This record gives sequence, structure tokens and C-alpha cells, in this order.
Amino acid sequence: MPDSRPSRPGVVLLSGGLDSATVLAIARDRAFDAHTLSIDYGQRHRCELDAAERVARALGARTHRVVRLDLRAVGGSALTDDTIDVPKSDDISPGIPVTYVPARNLALLSIALGLAETLNARDLFVGVNAVDYSGYPDCRPAFIEAFERTANLATRLGVEAAERGEAAPFRVHAPLIEMSKADIVRTGVSLGVDYAMTVTCYDPDGDGLACARCDACRLRARGFADAALPDPTRYQAGARP
Repeated sequence: MPDSRPSRPGVVLLSGGLDSATVLAIARDRAFDAHTLSIDYGQRHRCELDAAERVARALGARTHRVVRLDLRAVGGSALTDDTIDVPKSDDISPGIPVTYVPARNLALLSIALGLAETLNARDLFVGVNAVDYSGYPDCRPAFIEAFERTANLATRLGVEAAERGEAAPFRVHAPLIEMSKADIVRTGVSLGVDYAMTVTCYDPDGDGLACARCDACRLRARGFADAALPDPTRYQAGARP
């Protein structure tokens, strides 16, 4: 039967990976009319942008946009500087890894906020996670809470609501932030996400096949193993986590 619940617009940051695909499914399950946004920031793994388009279409996004933002001009990350190797080892890298992209989530959420204002949307969704891997400072609850406060201070909708004595309009939803990777996988599967469409690897080959050895691949594989579910990831020939 068609979902008869009222819908409202929401902007979903969609990278094309496992986490953001799950967030889109959650937003749709909560009856949001999802407008997905992908950022082409010069990432090494640009094949994730094709995955994002597939996921947006499959999960019923109302619109899908790709915005270009050249973070290679900033550099400082293995994902935006080809002279820095993506770490590949048997263990997840401790601390803040070289795959951290300076100010990435701050920039991405700011663009999503601008889109939300033009769509008269009040809700932003982002797939950050702080449980399995908290090495990224812009994936932690304190950052999400601070950005939400900033969103309501730095926008016309936020200022006008404050002047009228109304509640702050913008909310930043990070539904995965306290979930394990296994719980994320289980949630997505229960909502019909086909993870074979997604790309998580930081260093895929030209066909988008995963390396199986980077931190992102290892965390993804661990999530499926811990959830006791088959891993549909397309790996490079002979590669397994």
C-alpha cells in the first residue's frame, strides 16, 4: 500500500557509500521527501559519485544533485592528494588518519544547508558515525550539535524564526552516530538497501572494485561479518579483507 503519512522535504548528503545509503533509507522510512546531494570534491574514489546516483534512484530520492567543490586545491589528505598513499594494513589506523579531509564535513553540511534554505526544508541528514571509528573530528556528536546551532544563527530562516520567538527551525539528523557498523548494516538491510550498489573503498580500481585493505574496506567487511550477513562488496581480483 502507498505510504499515507505526510511528507516534508529533507536534504540528505549522499556520498554513495554504505553509511549515507542507510541514512537515505532512514529518511525515506521517516516519510521525508528526500533531496539528495553529492559533492564532487576531487576525491580519489570518485566512482562513489556514480554509486550515489544509483542509490538515489533506487531509494526514491525526489531530486539528486552533484555540486563541484575543489578540495584538491587545499590538499592535506590521502583522498585529495595523490602523493599521499592510502594506508593499507591489517589494523585500523589509530588517531586521526591521513584520509581525514580538512573541513570536509563542515563544507558539505554548509552546502546542504544552503540547498535546504532554497527548498524551504528544515531537516538535514548526514551519515557520520562515532562508534566504530571516531578518528575523524567532524564525525562526532559535538561537531553535529555545534553545526546545528550555527545553522540556526547563520540563515535567514533561523534569524526570522528567532525574531518571532519561534523554535530554531533547522535540525541536523545523524541517525548512525551512535550505531555500530553491524547495526548500520542490519538497519539498511531491513529497509531494503542493496549494498552492492554502494562504494566505500578509499582506493578502488578503475572499475570501482574495492581494494579490501584500506580502513574503509575493513570496517565495512567487519560490519557485515558482525551482522552475520553476506558481504555484497565487489572486490578486486584476489582481494579479500
